[in-house]
Amino acid sequence: MRKRNTGFTLVEILIVVVILGILAAIVVPQFTSASQSAVKGAIQSQLQTISSQVELYRVKEQGAYPDFTTADNNGWGDLVSSDYLKEEPFNGFTRTSSIAEDAAQLAAGEEGSDAAAGWGWSTGASEVYAVGYDPVNNLLSNEDGYAPFDPAAP
Repeated sequence: MRKRNTGFTLVEILIVVVILGILAAIVVPQFTSASQSAVKGAIQSQLQTISSQVELYRVKEQGAYPDFTTADNNGWGDLVSSDYLKEEPFNGFTRTSSIAEDAAQLAAGEEGSDAAAGWGWSTGASEVYAVGYDPVNNLLSNEDGYAPFDPAAP
């Protein structure tokens, strides 16, 4: 009787590797798109919360806006220390939570760029915006059609 070798041939292993490669090529771009959608959703949600809390602060302080130039809590001092916000909001795109006044041009905002600020406060428009995020078109700065926040725009 002849003993039979059990195992896989080189051709069988190569076929399996090719199939796994094809499946990975199909699945990986979907995860990238999902992560960008999650970042955009988180930024949108945080902008709504920040906007409502800034307005609440303004009403309670007889028209005065929070001071975003303090060093406390990365510029969020008035809102965090007075419990308008639980913690500093984190911009998942730029990966920072600091805020700067009139930071529109600092804000080409590249993903993971560790920019100086993740948020900006426009004194002209009296609103907070996310660096690297276009709320009008719901786009991040690494996507086609992105237009940075313009505090002079109506």
